[in-house]
Amino acid sequence: WNRRDPLIFSSQILLLVQRDNEIMPDPIVNSSELEVSPAERYERGVALKKAGLYKAAIDQFTLAAAEVSLAVKAYAQMGLCYKLSGCYEDAVTAFQKALKATPGSSKETVQILYVLGRTLESLGRVAETLEAYRWIRREDPAYRDVAERIEQLSSRRPTGTTKKI
Repeated sequence: WNRRDPLIFSSQILLLVQRDNEIMPDPIVNSSELEVSPAERYERGVALKKAGLYKAAIDQFTLAAAEVSLAVKAYAQMGLCYKLSGCYEDAVTAFQKALKATPGSSKETVQILYVLGRTLESLGRVAETLEAYRWIRREDPAYRDVAERIEQLSSRRPTGTTKKI
């Protein structure tokens, strides 16, 4: 994989052929291709994600997550791929795995919690969303729009089937 030359890199991505929702590598592969490192799997996942091939990217990130040092980043990227493809529940699971993996930096944790919170918010899971946003506020009170989101969600009245008498 040549990442320095955009034309070569793009053509390398195009060598992947999509068949029955699975990405199959070019049939002409050398033996070193069979022993790809987790770091290279992660890089391939990033490239596939950028190309909009989320299923293939998730497959690469899954293999990369086997390496403890890449697990946080790989699960977070899986979560983003699931979210971008509209699979919000799967995204939540992947973000939660990222948070449970070997602890990343505080900055990484806050970033993952934010996208987890946004995903939970889109699913209408207000209590869990507030929990994520409040944790972020404790770590970094000025992070993005967390304070506004907490205020907005906290002031929401429960929507139910209550009747006025």
